[in-house]
This record gives sequence, structure tokens and C-alpha cells, in this order.
Amino acid sequence: MIDFEIPSDLAAQRDEIRAFVAEQIVPFERDPRLTRHGPNEELRTELVALARKAGLLTFQAPRRFGGREPSHCEQAVLYEAAGWSTLGPVALNCAAPDEGNMFILGKIANEQQAEEFLVPVIDGRQRSVFAMTEPGGAGSDPDQLKTEAVFDGEQYVINGRKWLITGANGARTWIVMARVAPNAHGPAGPTLFLCDGRTPGIELERVMDTMDRNYVEGHGVVRFDNLTLPASAVLGEVGQALRYAQMRLAPARLTHCMRWLGAAARAQSIAIEHARTRTAFGKPLAEHEGVSFMLADNEIALQQSRLAIWWACWTLDRGAKGRHESSMVKAVVSEDLFKVADRCVQVLGGMGISDETPVGMIFSDMRAFRLYDGPTEVHKYAIARQVLRNPRESAT
Repeated sequence: MIDFEIPSDLAAQRDEIRAFVAEQIVPFERDPRLTRHGPNEELRTELVALARKAGLLTFQAPRRFGGREPSHCEQAVLYEAAGWSTLGPVALNCAAPDEGNMFILGKIANEQQAEEFLVPVIDGRQRSVFAMTEPGGAGSDPDQLKTEAVFDGEQYVINGRKWLITGANGARTWIVMARVAPNAHGPAGPTLFLCDGRTPGIELERVMDTMDRNYVEGHGVVRFDNLTLPASAVLGEVGQALRYAQMRLAPARLTHCMRWLGAAARAQSIAIEHARTRTAFGKPLAEHEGVSFMLADNEIALQQSRLAIWWACWTLDRGAKGRHESSMVKAVVSEDLFKVADRCVQVLGGMGISDETPVGMIFSDMRAFRLYDGPTEVHKYAIARQVLRNPRESAT
């Protein structure tokens, strides 16, 4: 039997997070430290301190690191609550890219690596990046990876260029994907490396001007110029970066969906209140069929998105890898929630394109969400290939 009831203890945690975000974090949405490149480090530090004081910081961390270690289904409930403000996940330390990086480090980092690079991120003392995407196309198509690591038997020397690296400015924990060149000393192929962001050879060229502004310090263009790392800097095994990336990306797609579901629900609540109180042609906007239908379409889309997320989380909790399921959910949820945000802007009219409410910002961020962790078209391509390979399995 399928049970959609949220257990009372989980509901209590959800309500605690939602109240914290609404009461303590929402007021910061007008803070000037929320810049066109997202919240700056000073604002992040202040928000994290509030979550730490409330006992909610990094609640999703494994128990061995002091977290609550919620299941994927439980995360779906809690992350939606966190997403009520786009600053909520920043404060709670469950925002991208740190949330996904903590997940993969918790899975494959050795004890020394975890102590040096994972624990400070869990504690909110430093940020992390996942340096994969490149100007030439490596990202959605990792086979185009050009950044190269040359191994001499003792050290790796890395050269290459990355862009759209979220949070690069000021981050300390760096996960770098590079292709190890064929060598006489060991295996080759795409590999993950761990290093400190202050290591010589990491050059932040600039922070890109993008339409979204929900990630700390925005998205950077980075050059690796003879970045020299010891053999101990390898994360996991040489040549296994693409497998590890998939291990990270399947749950990360879903946590994106969870957080943005919370933001879309916030936009809907603002639109509903506006429709109730704003009048036009002698009656409240809500009594005009065109407006009421938009609100109804939003409510349908929000619940459909919620159920789709829960289903994919259920498959992960049962031990599935979830690549196919997470692609389906990311594709449909990102598109539907963008439409929700768009309709909220329409209901609000001129207010919707201003900073008088957070709806305009949510709309801009939601447009970018359609590209995060793979654009819709790439996911549909992967879904179609799976369906054509295993038509019966995909239909069950």
C-alpha cells in the first residue's frame, strides 16, 4: 500500500524549518549583500550563524558528522520547507553546490580527506565547488573534458579552464575534474581531485554576470595553470570521475527540485494573497476567471511536482541508482515550476517584475533552474535512449 502521510516527527521538523526560514531568513531578502552575484560571503556567514544557533545547520549531514541523516523522501519534505526563501538553503547549508559536494565526499573521501575538506563544509566554516563544466562543452557532455592532469609518478600537474563554477570566489574545498593523461605510472582517464582553493595554480578570472542570484558568490570562470597536487589528492580512484559524478548528480537533481518547489510555493502564496486583495473592474482579481484559472493551474503543478519528487526519492531509498527516474523528474519539475513562477508574475502584474516582492527574483532563478544539472533537452535525450533500450522495463 502506498502511504502519502507525513509522519508526525517529520512534520514537526518541517514546520520548525519553515518557521525558521519565514521568521529569521526572509527579512534578509532585501539585504544589499544579496548582490547580482548572489549572497556574498559576509551575508552567508551571518545566515549560517542563525541556523547554527537554531540547531538546524546542515541537518542533512550523516549522523557520524552530527547530522540527522534524513532519507531521500524525508529530504523532499524538509528541503521544500527550506526553499520557502532562496536564502533558506544558504542559511541551513543545504544549498548547491555544497549539499551535493558533501554527499559525494561523504561517500568516497578517505578519513584524512574528510577531516580536511568535508568537515569544515559541514560545519559551515567554508564553502566548496565542483569544477567540472568547461567552455568547450564538458558538463552535459563530459566526454568533451579537456582539462588535463599529467602524472609523473609522484605529482599531478593540472592545466585547463572551467566556467560556470558555482561559488568559486572564496571557496576552500575544491573538487576538480580533469582527464589524467596516459602515463607509465598508473591508470588514466577522467579523475576527481581534492585541493584547497588557495593552492597556487587556481586562478579566478572573473565572476560571470548571470540572471540568477541565489548562489553564494555566483558563478566563476577559472583557469588551472600548472596546478600541482600530490597523488594523495585523488578523490576515489583514478579514471572513475564520471561514475562518481553520476553518483552525485542523481540525488542532486532531486534536491534542486525540492528546493525550487519550496520557492514556487512561496510565489504562489504571494500571488494568491495579491489576487484576494487587489481589485480590478469592481471585484477582486481572484473572482476573474482568467486569474483564478492561473492559480488553479499552479496548484495542480505544485502537487504534481511534489508527488513526482517523492516517487523518485522512494526509488533511491529502495537502493536504485535513480539516473532514469531523476532525469524524468528534473525534466518535468523544472519546466512546470518555471510555468508556476511565470503565472505568478502574470497575476502580480507590474509588481511581479519588480523587487517589491521576491516573485521576480524567483522567476529569474527558476528560468536558470531549467539548466542546472543538465538542461531539459539533455535529460529527455537520456530518457528516450533508456526507453528505446528497455521498452518493457520503462513502461512498468
